[in-house]
Amino acid sequence: MNTLDHFLFGLYPYIAFVVFVAGSLLRFDRDQYTWKSDSSQMLKMGQLRLGSNLFHIGVLFLFFGHTVGMLTPHFVYEHFISAGNKQLMAMVSGGLAGLLGFVGVTLLLHRRLSEPRIRINSKTSDIVLLVLLWLQLALGLATVPLSAQHMDGSMMMKLAGWAQAIVTFQPGATELLTEAGLIFKAHMFLGMSIFLIFPFTRLVHVWSGFGSVAYLLRPYQVVRARRLNVPAGRNQPKTTV
Repeated sequence: MNTLDHFLFGLYPYIAFVVFVAGSLLRFDRDQYTWKSDSSQMLKMGQLRLGSNLFHIGVLFLFFGHTVGMLTPHFVYEHFISAGNKQLMAMVSGGLAGLLGFVGVTLLLHRRLSEPRIRINSKTSDIVLLVLLWLQLALGLATVPLSAQHMDGSMMMKLAGWAQAIVTFQPGATELLTEAGLIFKAHMFLGMSIFLIFPFTRLVHVWSGFGSVAYLLRPYQVVRARRLNVPAGRNQPKTTV
């Protein structure tokens, strides 16, 4: 592994995480009125609804699938499913979810670029973000046929080992990526970069989504009527004859 690989896959993950957390907290503290996703649903509502639904379904599945799949140690599931079968399951389910997300973000990007009224009111960060998400999903889909060349699960085990080593601050994490191809590395780097720019884009509205879930799970608030014992004739309006 060269110096660039050590920086990109040994140090850069921590830089991206620190900026992700600290940037989100600072933005919430200083710019709460920007803590939202600007709406343009009045224009091309049908394309927005379809693209947004496909994108969110696909990306949410991929996010939680990657989190569980990459960070779950092998010994936890080795008695239930082999590494090869787990990789096959990840390829099929991840490929379908990635395709949904890719179609969705393509519709959203086309809508934002093709409609003059939407484009003129779009921030540069909105377009850049959609382009990055489009590239990330395209790279993810490109890794599926490459993964088929390692059906024994060896490559998946190394990628998961790298993620677990980074999370647990173990040395030598980058050595596990020696045999990883350029597309795998590009997919990983771009994914970390999206977390890096997260606080500076409309993606911060994701935190509001978690807040909405917490709101739905909140305990009931008990409200009791307050009775006022007012003597008869007191505080009554005066009348004149």
